[in-house]
Amino acid sequence: MTPSARPTDTLLAHGLGGSEFLPVPLTAVLIGGAWALTISFAVFAFAWRTPRYGRPEAGRALPDWVTTAVDNRWVRGVISAAALVLTLWLIVAALGPDTDDNPLTGAFYVLLWVGMIVLSALIGPVWRLLSPIRTVLRVARGVFGPGVVGLRDYPRRLGWWPAAFGLFAFVWLELASPEPSSVSWVRVWLLCYVLITVVGAIVCGLRWTENADPFAVYSTVASRLAPFARTTDGRVMLRSPMNSLTTLPVLPGSVAVLAILLGSTAFDSFSAFPMWQDIVADSSGDDRAIATGVNTAGLLVFIGIVAVTFWSAARAVGGVKRDLRRQLPGLMAHSLVPIVIGYILAHYLQSLVEQGQEAVLALADPLDRGWNVLWLGDAHPVYVMSDHPTVTVTLKVAFVLGGHMMGVAAAHDASLRLLPRRHQLTGQLTMMVTMVFYTFLGLYLLFGG
Repeated sequence: MTPSARPTDTLLAHGLGGSEFLPVPLTAVLIGGAWALTISFAVFAFAWRTPRYGRPEAGRALPDWVTTAVDNRWVRGVISAAALVLTLWLIVAALGPDTDDNPLTGAFYVLLWVGMIVLSALIGPVWRLLSPIRTVLRVARGVFGPGVVGLRDYPRRLGWWPAAFGLFAFVWLELASPEPSSVSWVRVWLLCYVLITVVGAIVCGLRWTENADPFAVYSTVASRLAPFARTTDGRVMLRSPMNSLTTLPVLPGSVAVLAILLGSTAFDSFSAFPMWQDIVADSSGDDRAIATGVNTAGLLVFIGIVAVTFWSAARAVGGVKRDLRRQLPGLMAHSLVPIVIGYILAHYLQSLVEQGQEAVLALADPLDRGWNVLWLGDAHPVYVMSDHPTVTVTLKVAFVLGGHMMGVAAAHDASLRLLPRRHQLTGQLTMMVTMVFYTFLGLYLLFGG
């Protein structure tokens, strides 16, 4: 997803490059980030001796009218209908020419992939409301009865594994496929997604759209940083994200989902390095199939590194029973969420702000027939982040470090809750080293290319 460059302007797409705009040298940023995380861990270890989070009911309930407005079926219906109309308009765009001006790819890679995570991190799991497939299925169930959706229960053993495969399919299309920006390839991907989601929901009910839909799971992960949540009686409340993190479902495949999100974002940065581009070019020549295979291997390596290092760090603790040790990666997985979201925001926020404008304005004329729907064609994008590169790269550093510090705090609190007292400190050391490694590598990949 490389934004179209403007003449004489420098675009820091995805946070790739731009180290010359850092207010301090890159080496200082790398060393400072590692030290900031290490010092934070030391402070947590000696000043934070008892668990503070892990209380789903902690928070302050908002006035009843807030819950009434949020749950109002007309409000929710209008939002769902608007999302459905936008989907139908994008279907029209999918029928348009396969050119750079077609808004489908921008809406797919930027508005959906990045915009949804920002909305979810701000207000909650929005895909449940915005998903056009879920909306259609709910209407069908209301019209034809509950028997039309859900022939059997969703198997619990599947957990988030179907969503993990779906997320990998998305990042593969973007980062390793021969033509990620091709409207035709996006069409095929979306057609497969629709067929699998509809068939899965007909067989397993709406639970499929919650646990197997890659976008739904992606939205659920990001929503654990939202300041809003629900009490047990359904009221909307304000709650610290640190308490919301602990409500991340512990399901089969949850670690795989987070490893795919973090590893793929890291590979996206790495794939822009001239060294990697030379490796791909030298090994493949003009053979696109070989280039695709090399990029796929690189993507899998990065995802595997995240999965193996986190899984190993979570299990590397003494004094726990075998059953608990087996469960620790899943029980600690929520500590990866702020790291994942922080790195994704650092990597893609500029794309959302700038390419997102381009994608929205392109919706004015998806078929290139001179239309000007909602007068969008009269507007022009404002490249505010590119025009302030020092502020932009500083924000990127802040997102990475802030996410990692929240991750360290979440891992520390979880260790206090889960580990035996005499292993609560030593049991965190491997996780701490792993997160310092993630910080150093993340910052280097963002700015070292």
